Amino acid sequence: MKRIAGRLLLPLVIALAVAAGSPPGQAAPAAPAASAPATIRPASGTYALDIRTGTLVYDAADVTRSSVQVVLPIARLETFVGELNERLKSSGFFDAGAFPDAVFKSTRVVAAGPGRLTVTGNLTIKNITRPVVLAVTLNGAGEHPMLKKQAIGFSATTTLKRTDFGIGAYAPAVSDEVRLRITTEGTLVDAPPAAKPQE
Repeated sequence: MKRIAGRLLLPLVIALAVAAGSPPGQAAPAAPAASAPATIRPASGTYALDIRTGTLVYDAADVTRSSVQVVLPIARLETFVGELNERLKSSGFFDAGAFPDAVFKSTRVVAAGPGRLTVTGNLTIKNITRPVVLAVTLNGAGEHPMLKKQAIGFSATTTLKRTDFGIGAYAPAVSDEVRLRITTEGTLVDAPPAAKPQE
């Protein structure tokens, strides 16, 4: 049973990781470090998120005015194993034909220490919406060396229950809980006007 459970759990972890944008073929990123440098100061504005469709609005003066919205293209889920792709997109799992996208929309952002945020929001998978809380670590910010635009990089973690989203195949024989780790970056697409010099 342990061997069977291991084979079944791996595709589910891969699916959730790929759907959330982790690079295929790469090990899941490590959990955020215990602390992030306090010197990371992203510029305020709207950032386009890399790989996935989404925007991050960051307010450096008041992080509670920040927000994030992301569309996760389940229909384009790619594990580089054709049979596994089809299995995960089937009605027994994500049912990508009927529900091609998953969506996350934040409802609250608060500071959680230097370089850290707690982002609460609603995650919708298979037309089922549940609240989730992301522990976010700012990994870096500054001018992107190739794009010559302001960029922000961050990682986030949360734990989901598959059964909460109608993806409960083989539970509880296969763990219902999935630890989700997300690493991504975004580039600034707009910014507030520069402050006028004081006279």
